[in-house]
Amino acid sequence: MTWIHQATDWPTFRWDSAALTQKLADVRYRQGHLLGRMESLGFELRTEASIDTLTTEVVKSSAIEGEMLNSNEVRSSIARRLGVDIGGSVVVGRDVEGVVEVMMDATKNYAQPLTKERLFSWHAALFPTGRSGMRSITVGSWRPESVGPMQVVSGPIGKEWVHFEAPEAQRLEAEMSNFLAWFESPASVDPFVKAAIAHLWFITIHPFEDGNGRIARTIADMALARADDLPERFYSMSAQIEIERKEYYNNLERQQRGSTEITGWISWFIDCLGRAINASEETLSTVLYKAALWEIANQQPVNDRQRRILNRMLDGFKGYMNTSKYAKLAKCSTDTALRDIRNLLNRGLLVRNAAGGRSTSYRLPFLDELEK
Repeated sequence: MTWIHQATDWPTFRWDSAALTQKLADVRYRQGHLLGRMESLGFELRTEASIDTLTTEVVKSSAIEGEMLNSNEVRSSIARRLGVDIGGSVVVGRDVEGVVEVMMDATKNYAQPLTKERLFSWHAALFPTGRSGMRSITVGSWRPESVGPMQVVSGPIGKEWVHFEAPEAQRLEAEMSNFLAWFESPASVDPFVKAAIAHLWFITIHPFEDGNGRIARTIADMALARADDLPERFYSMSAQIEIERKEYYNNLERQQRGSTEITGWISWFIDCLGRAINASEETLSTVLYKAALWEIANQQPVNDRQRRILNRMLDGFKGYMNTSKYAKLAKCSTDTALRDIRNLLNRGLLVRNAAGGRSTSYRLPFLDELEK
């Protein structure tokens, strides 16, 4: 089997620019439309949208690798680094802090050069204990020759399927020097195409023992931040990749087994990016909804208990609210909870569901109900 990195013209990538012209024009239009809408929101709402997007990006990039992070911890860590008070005290684990640190460095400091030392610090932050699960790994350095061939395999013992085999360890220094020089060169390549190539190129080299997928997506995010020329993030490529995980891996594997002609990979990446930008409309809608609700609430400020409950319901609360849940979450009596709820009902900040009696429950108003 010949892998892409064994091609005689590696890494001289080729692609059909004409085949990508319309796709790139479309994604540039979507990007401009989204960034224009965000610019009109004002600082506080843009920050809220950026925190939501970064939280999704960190959580979903880890989920692609099968690692589930606590989104509340991720959000708290991001908000603290941005100097934003989101209320409540959340204890954040070292694993979450490390992943957030890497993403924030890549996107907030996108204009700073990507160097070997910076990649090593990212890798060390991802694996603060020097272990990947139960296994001890080399951290903050290229993978050593002692670990042997770096293969991605699946299937039972004796019937393994090799999806990909990375370059030998002795090639890594030269391969990564070449990659980093290209990434920092003043390229004439379209910035979205550059993000696609950077992702594929880094994944192909696979320079670390573990964490290569997350770092490849971080590098792509850094390239996209350069394309946007903004430290704030308003769309999540990893969230869309997680939705399309099967296609993502199929396209990567197909390209690893192919030539340095990579039009297919770039085309899929650009299409995925367009879908990621479209999906950001949901984040924007959520932010606008929160802003509309708090605009009404702050006309006659709610008490601390009510503020706590409304924030909880706005941030992914499962199911409906009722008096007993309110009392438990607000740490008050059921009588106090009922008085608070009646006040919120009268102000249009809560809506009573149809079922009554013991099944009485409440929800947040829809946007059109807020606007009445």
